[in-house]
Amino acid sequence: MKMEAGGVSSFDGLLETSEFIDSVRRYKDTKAKSTLFGNEVRMLTPEEIETLVSQHNLCDSWDRVLVAREFTPQFIRQCTFFGDCVLGVFDGGTVHLANGIRMPNGLYRSTLVESEAGDNSLVFDAGVVSNYRIGARSVVFRVGALQAAGECSFGNGTEVSLGIETGGREVKTFAEIAVGIAWEVATKRSDTALLKRYAGFVDAYRDEVTLPYGVVDEDAVVCFVSRVTDTWVGRGVTVDGACVVQDSTLLGDGREAAAVRDGACVRRSCVQWGCEVDSMAFVQDSVLAEHSRVERHGKVIASIVGPNTTVAEGEITSSLVGPFVGFHHQALLIAALWPEGKGNVGYGANVGSNHTSKSPDQELFCGEGVFFGLGSNVKYPANFLDAPYTIIATAVSTLPQRVEFPFSLINSPAEAIGGISPSFNEIFPGWVLRHNIYMVRRNEVKYRKRNRATKSGFVFEVFRRDIVERMLAARQRLLGVKKKSAFYTEQQIEGIGKNFLKEEQRTAGIESYTFYIRYYILSGIKKTAASLLHEGRPDALSRLYEYENDDDEWKYQKTLLDIENLRGRDPVENLEELCRLQGEIARSTEESKNRDDRRGRHILGEYYDAHIEASDDPFVRETWEEKERLDREVEALVLAISKL
Repeated sequence: MKMEAGGVSSFDGLLETSEFIDSVRRYKDTKAKSTLFGNEVRMLTPEEIETLVSQHNLCDSWDRVLVAREFTPQFIRQCTFFGDCVLGVFDGGTVHLANGIRMPNGLYRSTLVESEAGDNSLVFDAGVVSNYRIGARSVVFRVGALQAAGECSFGNGTEVSLGIETGGREVKTFAEIAVGIAWEVATKRSDTALLKRYAGFVDAYRDEVTLPYGVVDEDAVVCFVSRVTDTWVGRGVTVDGACVVQDSTLLGDGREAAAVRDGACVRRSCVQWGCEVDSMAFVQDSVLAEHSRVERHGKVIASIVGPNTTVAEGEITSSLVGPFVGFHHQALLIAALWPEGKGNVGYGANVGSNHTSKSPDQELFCGEGVFFGLGSNVKYPANFLDAPYTIIATAVSTLPQRVEFPFSLINSPAEAIGGISPSFNEIFPGWVLRHNIYMVRRNEVKYRKRNRATKSGFVFEVFRRDIVERMLAARQRLLGVKKKSAFYTEQQIEGIGKNFLKEEQRTAGIESYTFYIRYYILSGIKKTAASLLHEGRPDALSRLYEYENDDDEWKYQKTLLDIENLRGRDPVENLEELCRLQGEIARSTEESKNRDDRRGRHILGEYYDAHIEASDDPFVRETWEEKERLDREVEALVLAISKL
């Protein structure tokens, strides 16, 4: 499986390149008098102490309070200091809280215990700030408690059981973990060398980021919070109105920063750059990868959630969820390994029959782009890795099974068939390609446009080698039936799972897979030809099928030329066929939307008063524009070839 968000090798060398480790090291000089200011500090003068006392500040021992060399006491009022504290320079300039509130920097009506406050920071109405380092220009405003124990690892090294709740696929987490790393560690359990190397890496990483105090890094805001404990609040991070943040890492780098807001609770977790946890969401023993989001009472427990995935109202437990998964309603996803994501969990879906009444030891392997429909029920164990972009229809209950047919529809049977268990569903291989290509093509565009992650890499193209390989294998199984029948089960066609397949759907599946396999190869021919023309090498077009370059997709596409009987055809003929196929895709895309329109217009008389017709749909129009661009490009290629 090709991992998009970083393979297992991603942790090699990370100790030397980690942004988080670099940030922590700035706070690790234990030999200096001050964490924030090094040795550039001094004791208070008698005049400064007198001024501080006159401004209603209290201290058990003023000689234990050190200050930056340019310190002045004007902006410190009604505070209490205990133990060794260090104060920076405060000039009363404006700092920005959340929600547009502005305040002068300084220390006001707060209690600091064994803590340091950086230059031009603001600490206001903090019940207790204990054993914390508050970076320059950061804000701690109306916080019940900001406190840290002796050793803080900020949630790094937390062990989570992915898939099998009772254990067997444990992964120790760290702040910068990627989905690909977690997938490799969770699934390669027999590779003891890998597991040992990874365990050693996480231990070293945890040691690197462990501090004897908590940190609110520069330009961060912590306000209207009841309690923040043992937590790294990264640069530019916002914690606004959260309930509790405990033993966690919230990453920020000045450009992209995590945010925890509005009654949310985060415990023993790592929240990466640009993530948001808000509206009473709950995250525990988990990692949220960059620009993921948990909101509206959503729950993420003992899980790793990939970039750009949103969880709202529903629950994810003991799961590895890849990028771009839509989870916007009350539903359950438990004990699932879904590394490539890009799918959807509909309202009421119960994806998590992991408990057999003996033990919660069952799990799901889920393929890219799988769509779990409203109220569907998925019984475990189940494996849909080789059924990417499959739809499990509304209210369907699936039995424990392995399905290996991409772009399929699994639906409740329309009729009872003698000799087939009534618990079996009907499978339609390649149905999505025939009847819902709009969804597939729209998702390609949607994910590319909506991607906000900058530290993870993605492949947005659906029709690529690993998907095509699955289509080829599925087609071969459909072609390989020894005897035609009105319907088939897994006894006749391996990989259809606990479903039955009708003969007309078998032949339709073969046609759909063949169409898009050829489309994939022809697209490679066009791409390579266009590249040669762009490079000023039109002469190479005469030996196009033998041309070698560094494109792995083209190397694979060339191996399929003979399988699809394309090598013996003139390149012009193949390019013209690509245009024909692209036209069929555009028509099919528009027809996918048209079917919805016809149904809506029939049921709702005023449908078009609020809906866009298929011909005006922005994505449909974009698809036709893509067809027109291809026609122009192919025309130029054909002209260049004709001149050879």
